[in-house]
Amino acid sequence: MERLSGGPDVVLEEGREAVESPAKSRDAAQAVIRACEILKCFRHEGEVLVLGNVVERTGLSRTTAFRLLLSLVRGGMMERVGRGEYRSLVRTGFAQSIRLGFAAQTNSEFCQEVTEGLKRAAAADDRIHLVMVNNRYSASEALRNAEYLVKEQVSLVLEFQTYQRVAPTISAQFLEAEIPVVAIEIPHPGATYYGANNYEAGLIAGRALGRWAKKHWPDEAEQLLLLELPIAGPLPGLRITGTVEALRTELPYFDKLNVVRLDGKGDFEQVLDVVRRFVRRSSKRRTLVGTVNDTGALAALRAFEEAGMGQEVAAVGQNGTMEARKELRRRGTRLVGSVAYFPERYGQELIRLAVYILQKKPVPSAVFVKHKLLTPQNVDLVYPLDKK
Repeated sequence: MERLSGGPDVVLEEGREAVESPAKSRDAAQAVIRACEILKCFRHEGEVLVLGNVVERTGLSRTTAFRLLLSLVRGGMMERVGRGEYRSLVRTGFAQSIRLGFAAQTNSEFCQEVTEGLKRAAAADDRIHLVMVNNRYSASEALRNAEYLVKEQVSLVLEFQTYQRVAPTISAQFLEAEIPVVAIEIPHPGATYYGANNYEAGLIAGRALGRWAKKHWPDEAEQLLLLELPIAGPLPGLRITGTVEALRTELPYFDKLNVVRLDGKGDFEQVLDVVRRFVRRSSKRRTLVGTVNDTGALAALRAFEEAGMGQEVAAVGQNGTMEARKELRRRGTRLVGSVAYFPERYGQELIRLAVYILQKKPVPSAVFVKHKLLTPQNVDLVYPLDKK
């Protein structure tokens, strides 16, 4: 037996490993585990990350992550490829395939933006395999798709469907199969919500509409047309609630307005038909329009223009879709603005949220997107690439 200098607890015997004190052993083990976390956060061969990326993916402090990165570089398991950029030289083999089910709402422009963003985010992460279906704006199709995704044994479902009345049934199927759900835009029981901060989005729209009315119609607006979407349930309805509340604050004469609430349906042609009939029977002029989406706002503007009343209407949309952005660029438009939701950014955040849930990391019950009012004055600044 040979006793090593440097501490009373370190003894080396033939055929046996060195034995360290429990405290030192724990410290060494934690350092190794953290170094492994650093290596595992590189998701595919050749991926280059900066310190901020490593901190975000591992949850380590910046100081700890930086120290471990330098150690791994010195140990030949990592390389610096640029100023503050790192690439792993080790294939860890820890990445596991994740089958994510995605039930798209329909083929609308907004949903297509979400879908394309999701595809891009999945393509950038070798672990992710998407199983995609389309709910086609149909409650019955959404139910069938839920059954299909359960049979496909997906790890988690990103559910984007409008009909609140079938949301409990859809959620029950997934929860029974122990498949977690992220509900996009429309809440589902037991699901993590991801999407609009609806009341705040409504307030943004209402303020813009009220301020426009005070500036351009000093003789006061006469009526307020609210295009709702009852099938989606009360949460998207908060967009209308927020719009009304903001208008009440902005317009001293709000209580004198003739307020009309109509079912906006959802499809452009359906909304157009609803507003056409409203315009034909209405005796009021100078109409403000609040909606739950851009479809309603654009359909309302079309109906008033067809009736020769294009200068008697002003509308604010929700979603910031490409069609709304085109309208905002049109000379003389009566679209005051559209509250942007940036659906092209949903994909990356949805993938991140799904992975956190599957890793059992704590996540909030609701994750809200950030909103910004697009106007004729700023639309080219916020979306400069639209014209390219």
